[in-house]
Amino acid sequence: MQSTRSFAGRAARLLALTACLSTGVQPALAGCFNGVNIAGAEFGTIPGTFGKEYTYPSKETIDYFAGKGFNTVRLPFRWERIQRRLNGPLDTEELARLKESVEAMRAHGQTVILDLHNYARYNEKIVGTKDVPQAALADVWSRLAKVFANQKGVVFGLMNEPFDMPPTAWLPPANAAIAAIRKTGAKNLVLVPGVSWTGAHSWQADIGGSSNASTMIKVRDTANNMAFEVHQYLDGDFSGTKDDCPRGDDAVAALRSMTDWFRANKTRGFLGEFGGSATSDCMIGLARMVDVMAEAKDVWIGWTYWAAGDWWSPDEPLNVQPTESGDRLQLRALTTRKLAREEDSCPALDAVKPR
Repeated sequence: MQSTRSFAGRAARLLALTACLSTGVQPALAGCFNGVNIAGAEFGTIPGTFGKEYTYPSKETIDYFAGKGFNTVRLPFRWERIQRRLNGPLDTEELARLKESVEAMRAHGQTVILDLHNYARYNEKIVGTKDVPQAALADVWSRLAKVFANQKGVVFGLMNEPFDMPPTAWLPPANAAIAAIRKTGAKNLVLVPGVSWTGAHSWQADIGGSSNASTMIKVRDTANNMAFEVHQYLDGDFSGTKDDCPRGDDAVAALRSMTDWFRANKTRGFLGEFGGSATSDCMIGLARMVDVMAEAKDVWIGWTYWAAGDWWSPDEPLNVQPTESGDRLQLRALTTRKLAREEDSCPALDAVKPR
């Protein structure tokens, strides 16, 4: 639904934002990880044909975002492709593609988040059921962890956006997967989502008799190297599927509420997805969200914008893949603060004491 705000008002806000972004003032770092989701490997039908139905990031795309100063890439890929049958070996060809992408990004010093982009499902069957028992999620992460164990700059994104399940059903598979990762000896940072698409705005809401806030705090990690991953958009229903941002204030309030929750529970968070179109409302909202996290670096370790990718339609409103004419406007909103570099210290990573 289009915003009802006047064109003149939107233009005025856009001019104000442009003036702000052109001052050259770059305050403190906006968290340890400042990056972008580069989509494509999760596209298409399953298993799909590589190069026709799905793709991994091209060298040009990787080079572009590294050149813009983004030090992190969240890399979505599909469970059914990397492991063709539950509890089976990792697919050799798919693993090679994944490793090649990681190596290309690491060559730029970027941190890579391996994002199992499956919504807590395997072939549309929900994790934690008899069709996909929690041991199956533990198995795939055990195998991935053995490949990427303790590699500098490789983070494990446990699962993208579990939904249509209560937090109490997601907690046991999450804990089983983390335990399996640690059993391999891997101490990599693990990002753990909640359910209901892991929305920051709904973190404390009742979902099937419990909340992410009351349930996911029971996540256990023997290595004490985890963060909670939340997602937050600015459109009317917080879905990120629309091209206007009428709920920017609510999105900012959701991040502030998460900040309070992280601090109260002596834990930390990561914003794995947020995004908006190239309108003044969206860009102002995005910049404000980055500011919230930058001002709370004791608990926010960073963010990755949704999304970029070689196969995104140029008409996709949230797309930040460059056009023939150059950069997308959203990049201005994301770089109002100095982006972190790999060699910068990340105090947030050492701020959490074992629970």
